Amino acid sequence: MLSQGVLSIVIPTLNCAADLAATLDSLAIRPPEWEVIVADGGSDDGTIETAEVFGARTLIGPPGRGRQLAAGAKAARGQWLLFWHADTQPQPGWQHLVERFIGNSENRLKAAYFQLLLNDPGAAARRVEALANFRARTFGLPYGDQGLLISAPYYTHLGGHKPLPLMEDVDLVRRIGMARLIELPTAALTSAVRYRRDGWWRRPLKNLLCLGLYFAGVPAANIERIYR
Repeated sequence: MLSQGVLSIVIPTLNCAADLAATLDSLAIRPPEWEVIVADGGSDDGTIETAEVFGARTLIGPPGRGRQLAAGAKAARGQWLLFWHADTQPQPGWQHLVERFIGNSENRLKAAYFQLLLNDPGAAARRVEALANFRARTFGLPYGDQGLLISAPYYTHLGGHKPLPLMEDVDLVRRIGMARLIELPTAALTSAVRYRRDGWWRRPLKNLLCLGLYFAGVPAANIERIYR
């Protein structure tokens, strides 16, 4: 049964114990009625144990981010859902902005996302952030590492996350539509490890290629092979 006073924070995980510990620690400053649900895809590195240490509810099921997010939403007790990544931390004061958004009845048929901030001091990181935030504001395409705050009834009305191996975040925000997406005046601090590993130009170009293939109708399973 959904509770009006509860926000459910849903985090999909797969072998990310170290990142998850930092994220759950950053989420600890929140109203006591807000819950955290870790929807795991079969980790064997202590991710589940880490989640339980921080008091998160845990679900274990088949891997696949879209499937895991949908499972977490189904188990949620809250009237509002915040979908979040395991390697991402909110900035100080985030909970007040979330409270303000969910307390406004006009937002029941809207969704909100955070600005992207990478944990790297270099100019290349600032460039990636600027491009990502431009994409979200201009085209209504925030990615999953920017979080997504949405009421549970509206999420259900939209059909929730589809069991996609990739692009599950883009698929959902397209159904929400740009006019109903609100940028919160705060950031989600996200790990830059993939950019440092894959290249500050190569990684965004690969992401753009995958997005273009998705819009062209290429099956998500085929896009995943390119992405991975």
